Amino acid sequence: MTATGARRVPVPDGLDGERLDAALARMFGLSRTQAQDLVGNGAVLVSGSPAAKSDRVRAGDWVDVTLPPPPVQPLANPEPVPGLGILYEDTDIVVVDKPVGVAAHPTPGWTGPTVLQGLLAAGHTVATSGAAERQGIVHRLDAGTTGVMVVAKSDHAYSVLKQAFRDRAVDKRYHALVQGHPDPLRGTIDAPIARHPSGDGRFAVVSDGRPSVTHYDTLEAFRAASLLQVRLETGRTHQIRVHMTAVRHPCVGDRLYGADPVLAKRLGLSRQWLHAVQLGFAHPADGRHVEFTSPYPADLAAALATLEAEA
Repeated sequence: MTATGARRVPVPDGLDGERLDAALARMFGLSRTQAQDLVGNGAVLVSGSPAAKSDRVRAGDWVDVTLPPPPVQPLANPEPVPGLGILYEDTDIVVVDKPVGVAAHPTPGWTGPTVLQGLLAAGHTVATSGAAERQGIVHRLDAGTTGVMVVAKSDHAYSVLKQAFRDRAVDKRYHALVQGHPDPLRGTIDAPIARHPSGDGRFAVVSDGRPSVTHYDTLEAFRAASLLQVRLETGRTHQIRVHMTAVRHPCVGDRLYGADPVLAKRLGLSRQWLHAVQLGFAHPADGRHVEFTSPYPADLAAALATLEAEA
């Protein structure tokens, strides 16, 4: 990709009438997918206003683009990741139980362990499809979120699973301990998400963000918190954390999104109480439905036990 940072350039005469994504690709040496991602993430303005990837540009329009840093390549000698569990593996997929403090793949600014490097270090193969720093990665969990995650081992599996996630054909279920008691106890949060205007790494509900839908159901209520089962239709970055914060029930321990530090300390939590408990999808080899689950890790189980003892 070309140089990073904010750029402001006029649309040349030769691109008059082109789709915005096609024009960006030509102007900045991007792939069409990279250009579409920039537009979808709100990193592109045309004549000072947000635009859709299919909008037509006109010669002389001023285009403001914030280009991301160049991709980070995986380590040449990846190191093992302690605690990275393997729930299932065959020739097409490997399903892992991701521990806390592990990112899905290398990213700019992240110096900690990753699922991808842990798999490679343990001798597992991954698909060669996708960008080099995230080969085989078809979806992600935050570094501070634990639980079930599938990685593609074959290029066919990568293609099929990526499409399944795009089509919302994957059953993604999480358990989240949130502050207070949601009203109603069961509901749907349908609110668009984009990067927070502050630029501090947070995301937020914003009117021109990407469509985002979260379904939740209260499993158990405690004095200070509620245990929810959450099902995602979409897979935006920090989606559960953002949506629960938007309805004033942040995940317990989630300091980035304003959770109560006193409650987190009392429960012994140093990260958000959020766990990917179940993942179901059509196996890319033959279409049969497969489903995988993950038990609560020790820190989340201990926090829950403390609340149960207080009830």
